[in-house]
Amino acid sequence: MRYRRPLLTDHEGTREIWPAFTDVMSTMALIMFVLVLLAYVRNLISEKRLEAFQQRIAASERQLRAVQAEVQAGRAELEVSQRRLREQQVVVADSNRQLGNLRTQLQSIAVLRVSVLEKLKRAIEMELGQTSPSSGQVATIGNNGDIAVNESLVFEYNSYAIKKQAKPFLDSLAKALGNLLADGEVRESIDTIIIQGHTDERGSAFFNWDLSAKRATAVLDYLFQSNKTLADTYGSYFAASAYSKFRPINPEKSEAAYQQNRRIEISVIPKDANVRKVIEEYVQSTKPPPPPGSPPAQQP
Repeated sequence: MRYRRPLLTDHEGTREIWPAFTDVMSTMALIMFVLVLLAYVRNLISEKRLEAFQQRIAASERQLRAVQAEVQAGRAELEVSQRRLREQQVVVADSNRQLGNLRTQLQSIAVLRVSVLEKLKRAIEMELGQTSPSSGQVATIGNNGDIAVNESLVFEYNSYAIKKQAKPFLDSLAKALGNLLADGEVRESIDTIIIQGHTDERGSAFFNWDLSAKRATAVLDYLFQSNKTLADTYGSYFAASAYSKFRPINPEKSEAAYQQNRRIEISVIPKDANVRKVIEEYVQSTKPPPPPGSPPAQQP
């Protein structure tokens, strides 16, 4: 016998449908909650990232400002350096100008010394003549500016005794020196006139020292004997010195070179006071001005 399921009433059908609807709504609410939670988490992560990015931007801005400050400081230092460089250039230019003036004045002193030597040489030539028939050229101005007198005209080999035939030359030399020192302008510029004795390299150093000293002294003694005014009035201007073999003018080892190295030289030394005066004037001109309110410098 087949049974039939009884039909549900409207009330009972509603009870069966309602739980199913509640489940659906609960599921949808859960899904919405999850979606909202995910959105919140995502938003939270985005905010963290944004905050970190903003912090990086702020750090970059701080670094940029630091770099800009360094650039500005560098520009300020560069401007200071350029200003100092310009000031140094002015100082260097002024120093070069002053050194040029000093060099010119010192050169004028050197030119004056050569001028004195030229006057002395001309005076010798006027008194004696430019050449001697037996000995060739009497006096020459060497590379060092000194007047070199042919030794063979005055002495025999290895002797300091003045030759008889040399005495007229020495008499003329004494007269020429007297005339030269009579010139006040020339005399004002002369410190010392040195009669130098030189030998060649042959022989011992001691022998050559002794020989060159005796030759220089013999010449100076004869000059004073020949011209009493030279000794009495201008004696303080003269000195004798010996250089032995140590200042050759020709380094070759030949008889011609040896004869050239054996010589009497007349060296005119300018007054050191003139040179010192020029240097002192230069030093004074380069001294910075004293600071305001400082006491005046005492005069020596």
